[in-house]
Amino acid sequence: MSDSPPPAYDLDDINESGFSFAFQPIVDIDTRTAYSHEALVRGLNNEPAYQVIKRYSSEQTPAFDSACRTKAIEVAARIGIHTHLNLNFLPSAVLNVEFGLNSMIEAANRNLFPLQRIVVEATEVEAIGDHAHFAQVINEYRRAGMKFAIDDFGAGYSGLSLLSEFQPDILKLDMGLARGIQSHGPRQAIVRAIAQVCVDLGIDFVVEGVETVEEFSWFNDLGVHLYQGYLFAKPMFEAMPPFQIPDLN
Repeated sequence: MSDSPPPAYDLDDINESGFSFAFQPIVDIDTRTAYSHEALVRGLNNEPAYQVIKRYSSEQTPAFDSACRTKAIEVAARIGIHTHLNLNFLPSAVLNVEFGLNSMIEAANRNLFPLQRIVVEATEVEAIGDHAHFAQVINEYRRAGMKFAIDDFGAGYSGLSLLSEFQPDILKLDMGLARGIQSHGPRQAIVRAIAQVCVDLGIDFVVEGVETVEEFSWFNDLGVHLYQGYLFAKPMFEAMPPFQIPDLN
């Protein structure tokens, strides 16, 4: 990585008391436990993410993004999350490793949250520009002990090319591919191929956005065991929501 100083973003402009987080579990149906909880930014009255994000200018976005992750770790520790914790990056902020990594490590240490349980997420689209640089950046987080997930896989156009050069720890299938898959043959063929690539490369495969028993049944028959979606649990503000696993018998 470059030895140049980090960009001069002003964290003092970001009021961490002005937002908080809801959490949604990623459920392991084999062990019937929550594998992880994804932190989703919310207003203090549980307002949706877009209402929070629009308060900040583009110049403030990197500082806001870093503040989000440190605040998410703090809230997760306070409510007693003992699973993995998935933390999102806003667009392009993933590449500002010099700015974001140290603050995450400090927040984890301060809140006694093990770095080995943190999963950083970025979308497939973030890696399109320069796969080699993207991999170099992500490996900085991995060397600190964190895992890395590609979110919304299948929503972009370079997914398989990316996987040929860089393998994440976790791949989260875009919900657009999961929607109504039980009756969509071409989508089924694509998802089977992606799932097999994950098996061959040792990548954990998570299906996002599962909302119906029919969708769950199809993925279950494929052998998928990690799920995130309203069928299992909706996000809950500053709490770990109970989850259910539908009976397919």
